[in-house]
Amino acid sequence: MASVQDFEQAVRDRDEEIARLRAEVEAWRRRFDKGGKRDIAFVNSEREVEPLYTALDTQPDVEVPGAFPFTRGIHPTGYRGKLWTMRQFAGFGTARETNERYKFLLSQGQTGLSVAFDFPTLMGYDSDHPRSEGEVGKCGVAISSLADMEELFAGIPLGQVSTSMTINGPAIILFCFYCAAAEKQGVPLEQIQGTVQNDILKEYMAQHAWCFPIEPALRLIVDMFEWCATHTPKWNTISISGYHIREAGATAAQELAFTLADGFTYVERGIARGLDVDDFAPRLSFFWDIHNDFFEEVAKLRAARRIWARHMKERYGARDPRSWVMRFHSQTAGVTLTAQQPMNNIVRVAYQALAAVLGGTQSLHTNSMDETLALPTEHSVEVALRTQQVLAYETGVPNVIDPLGGSYYVEALTDQLEREAEDLFRQIDEIGGVVPGLETGWLQRKINESAARQQWEIEQHRKVIVGVNDFVSDEQELQIPLLRIGQEAEEEQRAKMAAMRAGRDDALVRQRLDRLREAARGSDNVVPFILDCARAYCTLYEIRAALESVFGAYREPVFF
Repeated sequence: MASVQDFEQAVRDRDEEIARLRAEVEAWRRRFDKGGKRDIAFVNSEREVEPLYTALDTQPDVEVPGAFPFTRGIHPTGYRGKLWTMRQFAGFGTARETNERYKFLLSQGQTGLSVAFDFPTLMGYDSDHPRSEGEVGKCGVAISSLADMEELFAGIPLGQVSTSMTINGPAIILFCFYCAAAEKQGVPLEQIQGTVQNDILKEYMAQHAWCFPIEPALRLIVDMFEWCATHTPKWNTISISGYHIREAGATAAQELAFTLADGFTYVERGIARGLDVDDFAPRLSFFWDIHNDFFEEVAKLRAARRIWARHMKERYGARDPRSWVMRFHSQTAGVTLTAQQPMNNIVRVAYQALAAVLGGTQSLHTNSMDETLALPTEHSVEVALRTQQVLAYETGVPNVIDPLGGSYYVEALTDQLEREAEDLFRQIDEIGGVVPGLETGWLQRKINESAARQQWEIEQHRKVIVGVNDFVSDEQELQIPLLRIGQEAEEEQRAKMAAMRAGRDDALVRQRLDRLREAARGSDNVVPFILDCARAYCTLYEIRAALESVFGAYREPVFF
């Protein structure tokens, strides 16, 4: 047993080591201050970073992967147990065309599907609605009814594939279309796996694809929490998304804090409904943007896991360890892609993908080089997928769990982002929470201020964007093939919808929509009623309109 003298000597040795390190850092700082520096801003997404980090900047906890608070990862085996899901975001034109792209991606080694919907679908409009004219199939696939969803997944077994659907305002309706399509394939609903984004709070904050006012929209999300916990236990009912918050101009700390605050709001609404937090929290998932500042992105993901675990356990009383675990998808940052010198985007995406993997993502989409110009071509999608496969199978990066753990810089940055997020949580609490923050425009203004500052830094050449404000070539821009969606998709959709409407039971459609309106006026869970509408081939807009007749439509306030 160590004596008191031994302990005292160990303390003296530690103090002497810290004093020695502090003296060395001070001497280095004097030499550094005298040296010449490049005339740029040495900043991450928000603030200046120090030129050197040492043990004086952080005292990392002794943690292991797969254990609370999960800073180093949620699985004890890391990627040695299972690689991340390679899930390329895809969708264009009609369901038939996108189905062909999905089969191509699966044949090339993709391990999960991710559906990109066109703008009319994102807003809850049918392809033959007047407001959809000129937009059908242009930025994603057009899905207006169960018939389209059946065609989208024809020949793809929904009991075996995991599907992510990026949709928010009418998410509950598209989810019911998917469930009905699975039933048509003979797949029990308890077997379907995947995620629907369904994060309406960040839509009001950043992306602006909504249908209903805030309170009824939150009711629909909690209805899904409640219904899916029993009927689709493998389905992630929400993907709480920082991606679009960051794409709108937020800093890494704002993305972290605002996204987690949204998540806490959903948890609180579920608990207020009377649900046990452990009945729905294990199926909550997250979605993060992976931006350009490499180490900041790694630290952000590590901090996110730690904050979520601590709040779920200590603040919301979750007892099931699965409720503490943050599972998340990542996507490389679309906003960083440039139309100039588009081949550079391959390099940007590769570095961002590396940051996502070093940060411990469970699922990853790598953007294609041409996405800032058009929907990606088959060739560019293949290159983006190969980027992940090279990372997974050639680099050795997945062999070690959290290999940057213990880095003075990464640990200090993880701690700093956590502190900044907690400070933003306090500010959100002071204004009454996320919903008042949206209603008053506080959250939107914070993002807008950050976006304006970042744009100023680029325009003032404080930040270099290769090929845009530096290293600009006088030669003719590289021309790459682009995917163009013509009017044929809209014409095909209109013809298919006319045939579908002619062949369905109109009396049954009216009956199901009436029952949905009645359920919406009361307090019943509306999922079974929307699912019945889907089975009767009620269209997306018909279901939206039925709910809107009860809930009203969201109109964005004007903020200054």
